[in-house]
Amino acid sequence: MSSEKKIRVMIVDDSTVIRRLLTQTLSEDPSVEVVGTAPNGKIALAKIPTLKPDVLTLDIEMPEMDGLQTLTELRKVNKTLPVIMFSTLTQRGAEGTLDALERGANDYVGKPANVGSVTEAMTRVRGDMIPKLKALCPGYSTPAKSIRKTLQSPSADQPETSAETYKTRPAPIATRLDILAIGVSTGGPNALSSLLPEIPGDFPIPIVIVQHMPPIFTKHLADRLNQKCELEVSEAVQGDALLPGRALIAPGDFHMTTSVASATATVELNQDEAENSCRPAVDVLFRSVAKNYGRNSMACILTGMGSDGLAGCELIAKAGGRIISQDRQTSVVWGMPAAVANAGLSNQILPLNEIGGELIRHATHGRPRRSLATAGALS
Repeated sequence: MSSEKKIRVMIVDDSTVIRRLLTQTLSEDPSVEVVGTAPNGKIALAKIPTLKPDVLTLDIEMPEMDGLQTLTELRKVNKTLPVIMFSTLTQRGAEGTLDALERGANDYVGKPANVGSVTEAMTRVRGDMIPKLKALCPGYSTPAKSIRKTLQSPSADQPETSAETYKTRPAPIATRLDILAIGVSTGGPNALSSLLPEIPGDFPIPIVIVQHMPPIFTKHLADRLNQKCELEVSEAVQGDALLPGRALIAPGDFHMTTSVASATATVELNQDEAENSCRPAVDVLFRSVAKNYGRNSMACILTGMGSDGLAGCELIAKAGGRIISQDRQTSVVWGMPAAVANAGLSNQILPLNEIGGELIRHATHGRPRRSLATAGALS
């Protein structure tokens, strides 16, 4: 991106204080220009054609037209304008944010709470918001896709190039898999909502997932996915057993690792230092998977900004495990899977709608389909 081009941001929030704080905070970055504000969705929708923002920050609870109503109306006429929800990190805020993501929002940032000063609040917002603005806007990263586009395979006029451009690693010697580990960030809730319902309830191996999300949000995400899936999906708790047909999501603010010290494999949770500025971190989970399952492991790295998961994938590849990465065209942000693809670690680089079938094919290789009652947690 040239020095002249700035990310044009529009702020939509009913709080004058929040609009002022966001405007001041974002404007301090030389790559960002706040082109306008609005106190509700109705006014925002009227301003968008004139202001032509590159990205929208959107509150959920507003008078006249709230954030969810605004998203619904916006996506009728504009499916690609990136939207970052700026919501409270509360139970109600989590539910609203997940609703917003389902309706087409691309990402979210939590409003600072219980901070000591305005300066600290601005620092926190700057650290959370600026990287997401840059990741979602053209010129800094792959342009953000609408949620609908994200869940589809590439169209005929947008040919798939990822697998041709990036060298894939030869498939390892076929072995029976004992675990599937998934890492995902920006765009993850919708990617998981597309992928996991494709996996049958008698999936023969356990699934462990790190989705970058704060506390409360991961529990709501797991509950929503559990309602949509044949799999049992839940937020992990300390000592949860790793069982076929069960998917465990790392809770917000906790790293998750696997343990095979006893007869039944389990997950362990800790609050060690953040890695890649994340807790939970994909690398922490993948590192334990490589150590405990080696060549009997499979990693799947999905849409997300940054490179969390790269170091873990290096260990899984070195141990002889298999790795599938989501492709550029179906990723909201092709950061995490791109890091793995650029390193030549992926055995396959696939559009989202092809990944489920491949996971099933790999997991069932070498074993008959069988009921959960007779399946073991660890071969």
